[in-house]
Amino acid sequence: MAGAMNAVMRRLFRLAAVQRWWSARYRAHRGGDIPWNPPDKPLSGARVVLLTTGGVHLRGDTPFDMTDPQGDPSFRVIPSDTPAERLTITHDYYDHRDADADVNVVFPIDVLRELAANGEVGGLTPHFYSFMGHIEGPHVRTLMERTAAEVAERFRAEGADAALLVPA
Repeated sequence: MAGAMNAVMRRLFRLAAVQRWWSARYRAHRGGDIPWNPPDKPLSGARVVLLTTGGVHLRGDTPFDMTDPQGDPSFRVIPSDTPAERLTITHDYYDHRDADADVNVVFPIDVLRELAANGEVGGLTPHFYSFMGHIEGPHVRTLMERTAAEVAERFRAEGADAALLVPA
């Protein structure tokens, strides 16, 4: 039943009038102050990690859960040397037709590798990360207290100096 209702809601949200109505009433989670840490090295010497909310994952990985109308607060790990053609997108809450044709639209993996090869960034972390950006209700707490914290720790463990965050 929940899966059928979710499918109906996805179709409804393609209508401009429904999008306007929802946008006028939706109240996003408000966090506290955002900490700022100035870079301690130039980008050409920094190891970069990539993070998207576009629902990108390896074709063989478990897809993000599209049956829960409040989203999926889990994340996927993608080796930074993964060919773009081995990636797919599971996310029903945005139009990703262009990203299906070229995943670099929401997960610029080839672009970052080119920047590293040209010395414009110092290097890449061994892994990149992906979330499904549609998170509501109790999943917000899970995301903030558990999964985002785990990914941040992975960033530190892999020596990330900078992160490229790509929303979808």
